[in-house]
Amino acid sequence: MSLPHLDKVRSASSLIHPMPKSDPKKENKNLGFLKGVILTLVLALLAGNIARLPFFSIMGIMIISIILGMSWKALMQVPADASAGITFSSKILLRAGIILMGLRLNFSQIVEAGFSVVLVDIIVIAFTLTLMIYLGKVLSVDKYLSALIAVGTAVCGAAAIVAVAPLIKAKKEFVAVSVACIAILGTIGTIIYTVLYPVLGLDSYQYGVLVGATLHELAHVIAAAIPGGDASGEIAILVKLGRVALLIPVAMILGYLFTSKDQEESKKRGFKDLPIPWFIFGFLGMCLVNTLGFLSSTVTQMFIALSVFLLSMAMAGLGLSINFGDFKKVGYKAVIVGIIGFIALTAISPLLLKLV
Repeated sequence: MSLPHLDKVRSASSLIHPMPKSDPKKENKNLGFLKGVILTLVLALLAGNIARLPFFSIMGIMIISIILGMSWKALMQVPADASAGITFSSKILLRAGIILMGLRLNFSQIVEAGFSVVLVDIIVIAFTLTLMIYLGKVLSVDKYLSALIAVGTAVCGAAAIVAVAPLIKAKKEFVAVSVACIAILGTIGTIIYTVLYPVLGLDSYQYGVLVGATLHELAHVIAAAIPGGDASGEIAILVKLGRVALLIPVAMILGYLFTSKDQEESKKRGFKDLPIPWFIFGFLGMCLVNTLGFLSSTVTQMFIALSVFLLSMAMAGLGLSINFGDFKKVGYKAVIVGIIGFIALTAISPLLLKLV
């Protein structure tokens, strides 16, 4: 039972210290943020299921995620208030995924394989980046777009593209076009390698080196190495992960070159202004954790699976931010750069095989 004098006290207290009112705008903003994150989550889950199907497994969950994001953007309306959540997925979750991806790499494996594998990776990256960026200049392709396609071909596909893009300040549409180009070329290359394996005249080890050194995505490498057996798969993944490890110096070099050219006062920059991809040092830290064996294999595999899923959400977010009309802005010459770069990389494979 409520006492009259207590009700009066409560009434007077509420006048002096009014209860805080909820802010409708803030609540709507939070709801919109949640919408964006959930949308990328759903698309990533859908992409994971599609990636289990025949043929689509070659493309990989990340590639399918960006395609689904772009398809949703083109066919359905994306809520305007969901942009913050989509941006969160495409930027913050992207960096978290790249950091955890470092658990795939074990430095001791590269040391055991010998300097020849490291040399192959260095040649592949230096040759591909130089050729494709130069070719883009000759064909009058935007230098940022050329750099993204080149780094995707040379290093590790979509992950390299989305890691380098913010460092060189590339446009979103360039990122999408680069990822799409890499996805298509890598898938075609995977199919061609698989079909031609019986007539290439290579043993399992050599075939694995070829696949690991020339294909774009890790998913492409794993799929294409299957005909060569376990020996082929092991060396292919090792060579590919060596390229992934070189993402760190490649990102730093490209970031420095592009910002130093675009900033007139580059000589006056301090240490904090250097184009160093700080989140990639998290990637390096995870490599060290895996090398030293701090985590059990079960926990490591869980984090690796989480990294793939976070990157898939990031790719879905990127796809949701892009319009198909953006592809018309870059023209066919960018695709030509990607094709010639991949063909040239494959053409020097005999030299690469002699090194191992």
